[in-house]
Amino acid sequence: MSYHRPEDLARALEILAGTRAQVLAGGTDIYPAQTAQTLKGDVLDITAIDGLQGITGTETGWRIGAATTWAEIAGADLPPGFGALQEAARQIGARQVQNAGTVGGNMCNASPAADGVPPLLVLDAEVEISAQGSVRQVALGDFIRGVRQVDLRPDELVTAVHIPKPAARGYAAFEKLGARAYLVISISMVAARVEVSQGEISSAAIAIGSASPVAQRLPKFEASLKGRDIHELHSWHGETAEELRLLLNPIDDIRADAGYRFETAAEMVMRALGRAVQAAAP
Repeated sequence: MSYHRPEDLARALEILAGTRAQVLAGGTDIYPAQTAQTLKGDVLDITAIDGLQGITGTETGWRIGAATTWAEIAGADLPPGFGALQEAARQIGARQVQNAGTVGGNMCNASPAADGVPPLLVLDAEVEISAQGSVRQVALGDFIRGVRQVDLRPDELVTAVHIPKPAARGYAAFEKLGARAYLVISISMVAARVEVSQGEISSAAIAIGSASPVAQRLPKFEASLKGRDIHELHSWHGETAEELRLLLNPIDDIRADAGYRFETAAEMVMRALGRAVQAAAP
């Protein structure tokens, strides 16, 4: 085993191209998955690379370095549209995990229960992917292809996630269901972001995680919300449940079966929507 901890991105990409090393950031997913006491093969530790940490504003939006921790995201000064992402950041494991775990690692792990993914989906997040001599951006919804499957070649490294300015408008909320209140892997989760104008929803973004093999946006449901009177929110529950039954493909696993996930999805969507609407139009 060779352990590499470069301080320069170019050197990191050179190592990755030459060794196909396993990428290590916070280690909160890699270490628990090991059956041995030490990591096997070559390891590329990216935590010392300048530019992979922190949140910066750009002309078009925000750039979040791939090695930015959840604690950094939770404590950042961001618009209310980031509310769901910051709520999720405060619920990912214990404080020790939030101090070590990274946004890039959460995406690359591609777990259906990755808490950071639905909030990033409602922010229209794009993943920045670097290799020697090239940089490309892929919509997060296309980057995660399946359970533990991502659009990433062995010589490529996720270096950032980008949030466009229009996607941060409005207010957002995050709801998570687990077997207990804290320190739990999600049974299902919902992120909702809404804009309200003159008592009506002018736009909405809804994403559900852990209720299907891949977290997903619900564009048809989002379109159906446009123009709705926010004061009639309570009357949408039954209709929401029926629409979600047509859109979701829930998974069965040790935490819950598909039927239970169906039952909880509509309730969680309505809770997240209700909180986002209340914040947008108190």
